Amino acid sequence: MNAYDLKGKTAVVTGGAQGIGFAVVQQMLASGARVASWDMQEERNQTAMANLQGETLACLCDISNMGLVQDALAQTEAALGPVDILVNSAGIAGPNAPVQDYDDAAWGQIITINLTGTYHVNKAVLPGMQKRNFGRIVNIASIAGKEGNPNACAYSASKAGVIGFTKSAGKENADKNIAINCVTPAAARTPIFDQMSEEHIDYMLSKIPRARFLEVEEAAHMITWLVSAENSFTTAAVFDLSGGRATY
Repeated sequence: MNAYDLKGKTAVVTGGAQGIGFAVVQQMLASGARVASWDMQEERNQTAMANLQGETLACLCDISNMGLVQDALAQTEAALGPVDILVNSAGIAGPNAPVQDYDDAAWGQIITINLTGTYHVNKAVLPGMQKRNFGRIVNIASIAGKEGNPNACAYSASKAGVIGFTKSAGKENADKNIAINCVTPAAARTPIFDQMSEEHIDYMLSKIPRARFLEVEEAAHMITWLVSAENSFTTAAVFDLSGGRATY
């Protein structure tokens, strides 16, 4: 596993118990960071962190609840120190259906977790980063946020919102040593597939010119570089991880 220089840094990874988030946790530990995984799956999160080498913390956190986010931040800083890095990987896909048939409750849940949750965790860590004049944030969006996937209106809208939010927050903090960027992955074969129909999974694969799904380790490498000190200029940007699918 390639290493980046994150020695002495404290990182938060939301959704760190599995999928891309877990791969990011592993890569950051290998790069010397202390890592807190904020995840609402308490047992899975505890087990995942306990089996890793390095300084880790498992925090129970539902990012849709600002009070729980603030509690997780306080717990993290008490155990690991001030937060230098945030990777917001927590999110859900929701059901697949056309707009006219889409479940209203599912729409609200997806927007609240994927978009409002992104707002919550960024809002929580930014004051400390501003005070210390250092911070690196990566919000995980999706190629669906660029192009829109049919039968996934809520997910596509939430991830488009993450892109717009990241651009706004990045510009607000561009006069500081804070970089706020996002990545737009194509699908990776993670537990989020359990929420999707096989027809939708086949559709996503058919759109990827590389003719395969993203490997979570590939995402972790790009994300870890983005949160390193070496990424000192680029901010408010969108980095493609779509295997050639993206057209802009």
